[in-house]
Amino acid sequence: MIDPSNGYEEHAETYMRWRHPRIGLDIVREWAAEFPPGAAVLELGCGHGVISQVLVDAGVTLYAVDASRTLIEVFRERFPAVPTKCAAAEDAPYFDRAFDGVIAVGLIFLLSKEAQQIVLTRVADALNPGGRFLFTAPRQACMWTDDLTKRDSRSLGIEEYETLLRELGLHIDSCWTDEGGNHYYFVSKRLDERLDGSSSFA
Repeated sequence: MIDPSNGYEEHAETYMRWRHPRIGLDIVREWAAEFPPGAAVLELGCGHGVISQVLVDAGVTLYAVDASRTLIEVFRERFPAVPTKCAAAEDAPYFDRAFDGVIAVGLIFLLSKEAQQIVLTRVADALNPGGRFLFTAPRQACMWTDDLTKRDSRSLGIEEYETLLRELGLHIDSCWTDEGGNHYYFVSKRLDERLDGSSSFA
């Protein structure tokens, strides 16, 4: 049977003990601060809500998805007002609405190349024009064994991500690295697509 959580359900309790309570929060806080109050933001791979707390504190209207039943139950206890789905990011219904922002910290690189392409496509479809997407993956193309689950993780690398995102009408605006060495891609959705293939950005 395929585990939609990529091993995180089996190791949920360990993950909650291991997850550093502060790494990455400053970067997410800066990203979230650019949204107006009430902006709709979708968090993919919300876990037990470490990043989510920053988003809630920023005043966005949060929606959350995670494939681990244990982690999503803890999340729901912390944030009972936040709509949630317990499902894989590549399969979950995205609440049948569009979003001003989508965030996926610590998720994309857990997926196969095919699943990553599906998620990126779904994110592009779910974003409003001018919407913003933040995700993490190493800058270089590489594979490694996840310390927690002992499963393969993979980054497609910045060049391939840039190509995939451009084809979907998205653009990498900048890249940052947090205090834990995690690499963040700041992405925006084009406001319009011209017939000649050029575009304008938010």
